[in-house]
Amino acid sequence: MGEKVLIIGAGIAGLCTALALAPTGRQVTLLERDPPPPTDDPNDAFADWSRRGVGHLRHSHAFLARLRLIIRDEHPALLANLLAAGCRELGLDGMLTDIHRRTYKPEPIDSDFIILTSRRTTLELVIRRYVESLPGVVIRSESFVSEVLTKAGTPISVKGVRLENGEEVLCDVLVDAGGRTSSVVEQLIALGAPITETSESAGILYFTRHYRLKPGMSEPPRGQAPATGDLGFLKFGVFPGDEGCFSITLCVPEIEIEMRKAIVRPETFDAICRQMPGMVPWIEPERSEPVSKVFGMGDLHSRWRTLLNDGLPAALNVFPVGDSLVRTNPLYGRGCSFAAASAYALRDALRASPDPVRRLIAYDVSVIRDLQPYFKSMLDQDRSAIKRARQALTPGHVPDLRSRVLKSFMEDGIGVAIRSDPDLLRAAMRGFHMLEHPSDWLKRPKNIAKVLGYWARGKAANAEAYPPKSGPDRETLMRSVGISPDLDIARLNPA
Repeated sequence: MGEKVLIIGAGIAGLCTALALAPTGRQVTLLERDPPPPTDDPNDAFADWSRRGVGHLRHSHAFLARLRLIIRDEHPALLANLLAAGCRELGLDGMLTDIHRRTYKPEPIDSDFIILTSRRTTLELVIRRYVESLPGVVIRSESFVSEVLTKAGTPISVKGVRLENGEEVLCDVLVDAGGRTSSVVEQLIALGAPITETSESAGILYFTRHYRLKPGMSEPPRGQAPATGDLGFLKFGVFPGDEGCFSITLCVPEIEIEMRKAIVRPETFDAICRQMPGMVPWIEPERSEPVSKVFGMGDLHSRWRTLLNDGLPAALNVFPVGDSLVRTNPLYGRGCSFAAASAYALRDALRASPDPVRRLIAYDVSVIRDLQPYFKSMLDQDRSAIKRARQALTPGHVPDLRSRVLKSFMEDGIGVAIRSDPDLLRAAMRGFHMLEHPSDWLKRPKNIAKVLGYWARGKAANAEAYPPKSGPDRETLMRSVGISPDLDIARLNPA
């Protein structure tokens, strides 16, 4: 008999952990607080599946190439099931500009740069059914974990859990995939485990609405106007889904209180979308219709935890994965890939040694190596975005020289180069899809030389490479949808 592994949570993180561990011969039991899917129909799952433990269940979701490649290489039958259920693959060809197409020649590596997307409920439903079919895996629904059971000693050693109904379930390894609502780490800290944590606000709120194409209608062609964009005071994106569905997500800075209050109204949400030329074709009344309310998500914090304290284990035989270990800003779409990467890091750590200390050390080393570069890059981008959002509400603000030069390098150098050179697009996609360190591509002499060359040419020579304006300025947009642009400025800048 193999080791007994308990996984708290059967969301994406828990399911990815089962995908990683089931082929190793271990006995895997997932304890899920919520009920099972109502049926195997994706539309029923979206409409009726109660998932109190997953607050972002009906927000836009996508799997980056890092996760899709794991599924393709480790569980090809699962990828086939996802595609059969209507999940979409969005490849590099959809990102090519007219400039790219003049010199672009397909390469084998291009098949790796694919995003897998659909409604989150469909992704989770299909993966769950596949996991349930794996030998040695059991999913117990409506099993709420109330307490972690430990053995006496230093460091604390976990031996199982107690359920809300009083049942004790023992294990050799406990995996905390309970996400943002899990209390496992807090319980261990209360028992004296010196678990460390860093956390800071992502600085945004997230709003999503779902739509469905009308009978006989298709998605609009990808044109010049972008269906994703960043206006500084508002970020937006369209996410194609399954069953003729798609979702639109709008991200608002925390300090834009008036917009935050208004955007939850469906009529205001749609009115804002109609201000973006690239989104107008998607929500034309003849083409599609809304099928949901506006779902909001706040309390977005980036968080990093470690169970090693000065190189020594804080607790043994317990491994957080996914949001229980690292929480990220959902804007970057890396949460599911982080969960999968940590699940497979755990598989490798368990394979490497039977010793619980060595396992924890190996797990920590792998997570730091594979995930921390993206986490730190995200924090830097979030801090910059928070700063820009505040500056947008500061009358008369003039960026300093360093800020202007950096902005020019990003937009007139890197942005133009990526939209012009297919090889640079490929290089940037490796970082975007978590296939290498996010900035490695820009450190290569050949690549940075190309970027500097485009930057030196100047805006006039690069005019064709700039995308059309993705939306109006702050004041124009807000007044057009009936939101005062002045109240938050006055609030942050009292006389």
